[in-house]
Amino acid sequence: MSGTSEGPSAPAGTASGVPPAPVTERHTAAMDPLVTDAPVTAPPPGAPGGGAPSPAGDGDGHGPTASELRDCRAAFNAAALPMGVVDGRGLVVRANEALGGLLGTAAAVLAGRRASELLDLASDDRTWHAYREVLLGRRSRFRCTRRLKHPDGRSLWTEVTIVPMTGASAAEPARVLLTVADVSDRRELQERLRHLQMHDPVTRLPNRTLFFERLASALETPPYQDDAMPRRQHARIGLCYLDLDGFKAINDTLGHRTGDRLLAAVAARLTDCADNDASRHAGGSRLVARLGGDEFAILVEDSTGTEELTELARSVLAALQQPFDLAGQRLSVSASIGVVERTAAGTSPTGLMQAADTTLYWAKADGKARWTLFDPERNAHRMTRQSLSSTLRPAVERGEFTLEYQPLVGMADGVLRGVEALVRWNHPQFGVLPPNRFVQIAEEDGSIVQLGRWVLRTACRQARRWQLDHPDEPPLFISVNVAVRQVWDSDLVADVAEILAETGLAPGLLQLELTESAVMGSGGRPLRALQALSDMGVRIAIDDFGTGYSNLAYLSRLPVSVLKLDGAFVKGFRYEDGTHPSPADETIVEAMVQLAHRLGLTVTAECVETAGQAERLRRIGCDTGQGWLYSRAVAPEQIAGLIGSRPLEG
Repeated sequence: MSGTSEGPSAPAGTASGVPPAPVTERHTAAMDPLVTDAPVTAPPPGAPGGGAPSPAGDGDGHGPTASELRDCRAAFNAAALPMGVVDGRGLVVRANEALGGLLGTAAAVLAGRRASELLDLASDDRTWHAYREVLLGRRSRFRCTRRLKHPDGRSLWTEVTIVPMTGASAAEPARVLLTVADVSDRRELQERLRHLQMHDPVTRLPNRTLFFERLASALETPPYQDDAMPRRQHARIGLCYLDLDGFKAINDTLGHRTGDRLLAAVAARLTDCADNDASRHAGGSRLVARLGGDEFAILVEDSTGTEELTELARSVLAALQQPFDLAGQRLSVSASIGVVERTAAGTSPTGLMQAADTTLYWAKADGKARWTLFDPERNAHRMTRQSLSSTLRPAVERGEFTLEYQPLVGMADGVLRGVEALVRWNHPQFGVLPPNRFVQIAEEDGSIVQLGRWVLRTACRQARRWQLDHPDEPPLFISVNVAVRQVWDSDLVADVAEILAETGLAPGLLQLELTESAVMGSGGRPLRALQALSDMGVRIAIDDFGTGYSNLAYLSRLPVSVLKLDGAFVKGFRYEDGTHPSPADETIVEAMVQLAHRLGLTVTAECVETAGQAERLRRIGCDTGQGWLYSRAVAPEQIAGLIGSRPLEG
């Protein structure tokens, strides 16, 4: 066997007839006692080199003793830990019985076999490279975990350790010792713990952690792509992100135990839909997960397009609409579903979840119990809205807002009586924005208080300037829109009093407009504020009257001076464009004008666009008109040119 020899010739000067020394191992082999098959004996007493064996590592330079070599061989063969010796070519030189038993064969059969094939060390580049580095003496140790197939069909998880052995020389190349530990039980325990860690205990579904791990894996770009992987280059991914409608009420009224049972039943139906839905194709993979609370997700890998996702969403809604029978209780729930489907390339887990969350919000905002497909255009509008919201407050401080003014004209004589102040935002990115693009945002985040105070001060200052510049003309009143949040979140009465005193404008020349929905529900603090403003002499106008609550009983209790009829009624007066006028609209407007006059209120018609409309409104008795027939909203300099001029034609 490799590593053995017939022994050296007798040295010169040895007497003839003296028997040669017994056959011994080379020194190199003695340093690797596990790899020799030659007999190991000690020289007889009196022979050259005879005497007691030298202990390993003694000062005479001799290797281990024969006894130590036999002990090493016996320990190697009897060891419970599977071990083997591998030469520099990667061939097994010797294996112990434990390694043979682990691999389901006799130890002697393993000699001459490639260790990499026995232990699956060449299945991936990283492992193969590290293994070769140890064989070549460039690395001191290597350890890896491999899954092996036992001849009886069992799968074994093993931990393979490879370390160099000492004693290499030019005549005897280096060898390595490999040990193979069966870690199947430990691996099974780890997998059980991981399963518990990655699954929801209530529904048994994958939890949020496993979902995002799977999502990241599905979106991961391979390190290389070739012609053999065309499908991966064009892979698509889809997500149904759903939330149960009204689940909190069930949880609060019937208890968490019933809520958990309902969640488990919902999970079962979702799993059934994902597995058996008709839209599923053979190559696709689906994962149903509970993300937390009453939120679930169905991840669709390698989707065929939006149709597959929308069909799955329909199936889920239909399944959840069927009542649930839970321990004698019959419960019904619905769900809102956000559906996203796109190319996997260029998509990040964060981006996909943001799109799904946004779309789920749309589904709820649109009425719940429905699915909504992600719309890039709608999302762009949302992103724009978010951008406006984040820059609105600083914009007031930077002076990015301006006011334009639209004339309010007497219907009877066409004379300019007042103007309505309309705010514009000169946005550095989006250009000039009208009020409907940002006022609602300002109301939601509270910046309407700061913005409204600026509008009120600027408008009153401008009205006073017109009055001073045209002392011989009747002063114009200024109408300013006020949001209901301004009444709630600020001391509007104090603000108005301060601004009127600061600008010198008479209270009677200020008109504050509130929408009908805001005014009609007023009570408590808002009602007291409106009453205090009216007592101050400020006129209160109800904007867009006729489209909100239209509770006429409020008119007798609120300190209202003016009704502004919504333009929807005025549009029914059109004659010029061939449209037949609406008799119902005319009757309603006429009745409202008469009612307002009997209550001592004046009436302004909005959206007057044609002379025919103006004439009809004039005959009905409307007091003032506002609309493109007279003028669009213009800069204050142009309003100054209209003061004292000939009547505006209507």
